[in-house]
Amino acid sequence: MVVEFSDKDLEELINTGHNNRYKKYSKDKKFMEGLARKYKIMQIVPVAGELRPYSFLHYEKLANNVYLSSVRPVNNRVERVLFKEIDGGIEILTVELNNDHYGNKK
Repeated sequence: MVVEFSDKDLEELINTGHNNRYKKYSKDKKFMEGLARKYKIMQIVPVAGELRPYSFLHYEKLANNVYLSSVRPVNNRVERVLFKEIDGGIEILTVELNNDHYGNKK
């Protein structure tokens, strides 16, 4: 599947492992390994709906926004990668930290 980025800082973080805006995440080895694994799976599957069988991704369409979906880079953590499903692929938007929804599980 084609994976595009609307957040160039996030693209740099995934491709190089370093970025000033996401400095906190780039220093977290467990997060970076999880993010790299999830990104590879997102590239392999033909459509976003095929992410559902991979239970460890925690793929979900967001209830409050019909256009957005998410996966979690690391299980039992509050970060999630938000993306928009587009024709022929997905567009990754950002990494979100939402303590209100998930509670602080770190």
